[in-house]
Amino acid sequence: MKIALVHDWLVSMSGAERVLIELYHLFPAAPIYTLFADKKFTDQHFPNAKIITSWIQDIPGHKRWHRKALSPLMATAIESFDFSDFDVVISSSPFFSKGVVTRPHTRHICYCYSPTRQLWDRHADYENGGFMPALAKHVLRIWDRHAADRVDEFVAISDHVRQRIAKYYKRDARIIYPPVKQLLSNGKIDFSEYYLIVSRLYPHKNIDIAIEAFNKLGYTLLIIGGGPERNKLERLANKNIHFLGELGDEEIAAYYKYAKAFIMPQEEDFGLTPLEAMSYGIPVLALRRGGALETITEGVDGEFFDDPIPEALADGIRQLRERGEYNSETIRTSAAKFSVQRFRNDITELVNEITYRHN
Repeated sequence: MKIALVHDWLVSMSGAERVLIELYHLFPAAPIYTLFADKKFTDQHFPNAKIITSWIQDIPGHKRWHRKALSPLMATAIESFDFSDFDVVISSSPFFSKGVVTRPHTRHICYCYSPTRQLWDRHADYENGGFMPALAKHVLRIWDRHAADRVDEFVAISDHVRQRIAKYYKRDARIIYPPVKQLLSNGKIDFSEYYLIVSRLYPHKNIDIAIEAFNKLGYTLLIIGGGPERNKLERLANKNIHFLGELGDEEIAAYYKYAKAFIMPQEEDFGLTPLEAMSYGIPVLALRRGGALETITEGVDGEFFDDPIPEALADGIRQLRERGEYNSETIRTSAAKFSVQRFRNDITELVNEITYRHN
């Protein structure tokens, strides 16, 4: 059986790239098709993979402009790949990869992180004004809806995402949760009692409300991650809040290991980072929305707060502290439900099922 993997682009590490790594480990002979890639990144994380890029790779400045100016071109580029020699294509799709074109005999499984959020349920958050951006978004929304029709089997990363696939794409999807791998700890910790956030620093991540809450509470908060909001957020923060920037997995794991609790102030489609923290027995305080409702048991693995405002998050911290010690072994057991082996078994079963069904 010949299998190909497809991913939008390979330039930095996020939850989607961690899933792709596990898909590649499961199917090491599969080439990885992508719109463009950073060689340093692929050499580090996919050292033996055959990486096939599109003509977007040759456009000057593509890494800088791909999220805006190049979006219509990327919809065309993803359709240019030839999968006629493959039995199964698995697209790891935050946006464009679901739009690959396959022959009738090739089965296309889309592992869908979400219907494209900047086109659908969060389109207003990404609006940057002007006639052309609105027109381009309208055209891409039409393309995205039709691209979903090309998929033979949708897989959602959570029931939260399954419901959105049903709403926007009018398709059923089975749920296979992403794999959570305990990161190996090998770092130096310069802080004693602290709370932890690991996140990219974008507006929709709600890091500002955590900063406002911890400014008032006075407890130590460590923030790992980078992004365009960092300078703005640093200006908001008091001296008890520390920005550690982008760290490697071993360093991040060390901070997970010794944190008092992990803070997730945003809605996530699934949420890998809280589960990585839970794999070390660390409780989580999360916004009561999205995928967190499927992975965190209130009062057992941590707590929820109901509204994305500083006052509600601060109340959640007080609740964590009032409850006292959580059972770290129980929390580890909760995280283990989302193991790499479980993910591999579910994906293998799906591939075997879909190929048997259509032979």
